[in-house]
Amino acid sequence: MASQLPPNEQLAYLSDGIDVLLPEGELLDLLGEGRPLRVKLGVDPTAPDVTLGWAVVFRLLRRFQEMGHVAVLIIGDFTAQVGDPSARSETRRRLDTRQVDGYVSSLIDTIKSLLLDENLEVRYNSEWLSTMTMTEVLELTSKFTVSRIMDRDDFSKRWEASQPISMIEFMYPLLQATDSVAVEADIELGGSDQLFNLLVGRDLQERSGQRPQLVMTVPLLVGTDGEKKMSQSLGNYVSVMDPPEEMFGKTMSIPDTAMESWFQLAAGWTSARVTDISAGLGDGSLHPGTTKRLLSREVVALYHSEAEAVAAEAAFDRIFRERGIPDAVPQHELDHTESQALPALLTAAGLVTSRSEARRMLRQGAVRLNGEKVLDEVVSTELLSGAVLQVGKRRFVRLVPPAAS
Repeated sequence: MASQLPPNEQLAYLSDGIDVLLPEGELLDLLGEGRPLRVKLGVDPTAPDVTLGWAVVFRLLRRFQEMGHVAVLIIGDFTAQVGDPSARSETRRRLDTRQVDGYVSSLIDTIKSLLLDENLEVRYNSEWLSTMTMTEVLELTSKFTVSRIMDRDDFSKRWEASQPISMIEFMYPLLQATDSVAVEADIELGGSDQLFNLLVGRDLQERSGQRPQLVMTVPLLVGTDGEKKMSQSLGNYVSVMDPPEEMFGKTMSIPDTAMESWFQLAAGWTSARVTDISAGLGDGSLHPGTTKRLLSREVVALYHSEAEAVAAEAAFDRIFRERGIPDAVPQHELDHTESQALPALLTAAGLVTSRSEARRMLRQGAVRLNGEKVLDEVVSTELLSGAVLQVGKRRFVRLVPPAAS
């Protein structure tokens, strides 16, 4: 049964903080029908973890569940092997069935933990896509023109730059749109980079005799670097499964300029509360350091508990403040090797000017890892990942895992 809340109250709750809602005005009418709506979210398992950025759209899907609507979660085990070209400047490397199945196994329980058990329908798009005949594929392609597909911004940019675009990339939005037809979606959710794909779903539903779905997108969360979209391949991410202390420390490392976005997208605050934070930071009534601590506690509490958030902050103080490590330090990405040569690493990270200086600092005991002296010239990458490397009293860098190749 759909929510007993009036449609206008549902609308206010469901649309807070979203990026795009199309067509304008139709969601209120749809909610007014008083039936459980089918709300689709498609996810391609192409990485082993769920980031805070990815979790934003799952929380929106959960809001619909709370209002009594049906969350239709599409696991893109077939489309993951095709590769989503969204926001890509080159053709994405294709994954094989074994890789995709491995990602599904590592992701599905985490994703379900972010949603409610009730009002949840989980489907795998290989159910209908892997059984399509060539006749059906040709029928699908006949419903769209090349000019329609080239409306996609990233395709047009690559075309103008004379960069290759494979035919399989043209197929991706059509296959994702087929998902909407297969499950008869009333609404489809996605990140802002998915808008084109979602609109193609509307087109195909209309061409297939269905009422076209509404589309809703959420903004993309910037990563811990404060510059690029949070991404596992870039290493600038926080996992929803990170331990509380690690989650707190990573959140504390973000630039001050990213806090407003993180309060809304990572901590799940309402737009009104975020506006108050923004105003306080702007007029100086809120201190950036204190505010970032509040943000870090809120993020940890959202995925763990308030008690664990308080404990994580205390642990952060013990490790960092008591050892003279500042709250926010620059980041440096580690190499794709099992171990790291510290003289080369210290030089590359800009903590010293040469490898000879690095060796001298090591001999003098002036190099510390999370506040502990380091004397060895070679240290395992696993031990270094996420740690703070320090030379002297004022030179720090946080080491982040190497980006996926």
